[in-house]
This record gives sequence, structure tokens and C-alpha cells, in this order.
Amino acid sequence: MDIRTVGIVGAGQMGNGIAHVFAVAGFEVLMTDISQDALEKAVALIDRNLERQVSREKISAETKAEAMARIRTTTRLADLGPSDLIIEAATERETIKQAIFEDLLPHLKPETILTSNTSSISITRLASRTDRPEKFMGFHFMNPVPVMQLVELIRGIATDEPTYRALLEVVDKLGKTAASAEDFPAFIVNRILMPMINEAVYTLYEGVGNVKSIDESLKLGANHPMGPLELADFIGLDTCLAIMNVLHDGLADTKYRPCPLLTKYVEAGWLGRKTQRGFYDYRGEVPVPTR
Repeated sequence: MDIRTVGIVGAGQMGNGIAHVFAVAGFEVLMTDISQDALEKAVALIDRNLERQVSREKISAETKAEAMARIRTTTRLADLGPSDLIIEAATERETIKQAIFEDLLPHLKPETILTSNTSSISITRLASRTDRPEKFMGFHFMNPVPVMQLVELIRGIATDEPTYRALLEVVDKLGKTAASAEDFPAFIVNRILMPMINEAVYTLYEGVGNVKSIDESLKLGANHPMGPLELADFIGLDTCLAIMNVLHDGLADTKYRPCPLLTKYVEAGWLGRKTQRGFYDYRGEVPVPTR
């Protein structure tokens, strides 16, 4: 299938990043969200990020202008129906994702490929709620999308070979690298990454070290570009907790039990950078550890 048009559900951190890279690669993009304000903010952010790439001479001003011209927005989910490929990038809650796909189904072309940017939820289970499980895949981009090279491709039990090959070609056109993962909870990256973050939270919870010492230890002792608690704030503590719950429920192993302190931060609404407080307080000029 020759994929030319892409519909993106969700204008948040992942959705606008996905729209950015597809537009630069020459695809026509239609992005939807329930909020017009969110769409306007997403387009403004894409414009700023593209301008940053121009200033660093990674793309030309002409490329930026052409990319922006390829991005359209709508608050009507049904408008995505004619797209060749749809990428769901909504919040990491299975019931919401299922509802989105069910609402989309009456409006789709028979050949449209459906994908989810989920970082942990069963692709087979999501696909089973649609009329085209053979044309359904996990299409997991890393954050921030314009910077990170990897895309995880996850086949459900019913995904056919032409769908997989079509998405391999798309990843190649984006200039990114595909890694194929089996449909097990959290796939590859988050199966490894999230337990590390969760263990860092346990280390904080048990008083082994404070926020600063834990992050500095991993940055300087393991050569990580970001400390695990800083990274958790960047990802969103609610997302981290959701993925740990998927791992714990799906694999039934106590080693994946979410740290109670992670749960407490989420209950407090301290979700990281997006709420200005998490393991760090971002309301001042310099982030300050909260513990």
C-alpha cells in the first residue's frame, strides 16, 4: 500500500511530535484532538521546533514552510476517515483508545491501516475491538519524536505481512530505525526502562539516596544523559505508573509492583514537567528536587 495521508489522534506531546516528523518527510497530515486550543498549541509548538531545526541548519527554511503547509487540524474524529494510515496517540488508557477506534471504524476506507502509539498495552487486544485486526499494529515512537531515532513495530497475533512491510517502509521514509517487538506487556524499551525508573523511585522511597544523589549517580556512574527521576518527570509520572501497572497485571510478577511513592505522587497530581511538579519542582528558574 502506498501511504500518502496520515491521520493522527491526539495533539499532545507525542501527537504533535509525530505530526512534525511525518510532515517533514512529505506526508499529508491531519491531526485531531477534542480541544481546538490543544490543536492550536500543537501547531505553534511544531512551528517553533521546526524553526529550531532551521537555525541549527538541520533543515532549510523552504522545508519548514512545506512541512507546515502539509499539516491540517480538525476536532472531528470522523474527518480522519479517508487517511491511508491512522496513528492513535491519545492518553495511555485502554478504554479511551478502544473508544477512539470504535468511533473511527464507520468512517474508514477498507484499506486504511490502524496503529496505536501505545507504550505498553496489548496490540492484539486493541485490534480485536476493530473490524481489521490484520491491518492493525503497534507503532511506538520515542519521546521527543523529532530527536529520537527508534520506532518500535509491534504485530498483534492477526497482523498480516503486507501491513508490517508497509510500516517498515514508512519508518524508512521518516529516516528512522525500526525495531520489531513481540506483543508482550511494554514491548522492548519500556519493559527494560520502566522497571529501572521504578527501582529508582524505590531507592528514593527507602531513603537510600535523595533525588539529586540518585540522578547524579546514574548520570555520572552509568553515563546516562538524564537521571531516572528526571526522566520520569519528562515522560510523566502518570504514564510511568500506567506502564508499571500493565507490567504488573500482565506478567503477574511482584518485581513489577509500582512503588507506593510513585503512586502517591500521581495521586497528588505531581506528574512531572507537564504539571510543573514531580520529583523536581519546575516553577522557578531552576528545577529543585522535591525530596
